[in-house]
Amino acid sequence: MENKFHLIKLLKEVLKSLKKEDYSKLKNLSNELVHESSIDQDPDIISVAVIIYSLSKIIERQFYKNYKEWYKFYKNYLESISRAIKNLEKNEIEEFRTEIALIRGSLKSLNGDLKEYMQDIFRKASINKASKIYEHGISMGKTAKILGISIWELAEFAGQSPSGEINLAVTLPINKRIKIAEDFFK
Repeated sequence: MENKFHLIKLLKEVLKSLKKEDYSKLKNLSNELVHESSIDQDPDIISVAVIIYSLSKIIERQFYKNYKEWYKFYKNYLESISRAIKNLEKNEIEEFRTEIALIRGSLKSLNGDLKEYMQDIFRKASINKASKIYEHGISMGKTAKILGISIWELAEFAGQSPSGEINLAVTLPINKRIKIAEDFFK
């Protein structure tokens, strides 16, 4: 994990933003991670970006607080993110990955409507972030595989992009991608 120190800083910002219920800041942090992940395609970073974006969407809508399970779920999320930060600080990468898996797996402990709602949010967040990664020039197949979604889901979402900038038939030529990467490191 090359960007460990930046990820630690970013996760600390996530905790602050969650406590303030600043969903806009959470979305920006997620987008920052997506930009980074498009360079090295690190699945850990991509998973964290999806989790952060999902949390931003959950916080953005206030009705989740009506579920009695929400506060326990939220508390567990905060604790898991704190443990993930500590694991990174100690360079315990496998333990960090375990915490990230626990965050995603915590949906299984929910019941009823809240569970369905959260699963839907995470699914849509994965598709959204896949679309952003694809926009950075990573192939549709590779992007879909990294995020565990189908190419069809990604293609459908990317085709609905309001900017209309995504051309599903063509990715950037390799020489343009190399030029972008070179310019990025200047």
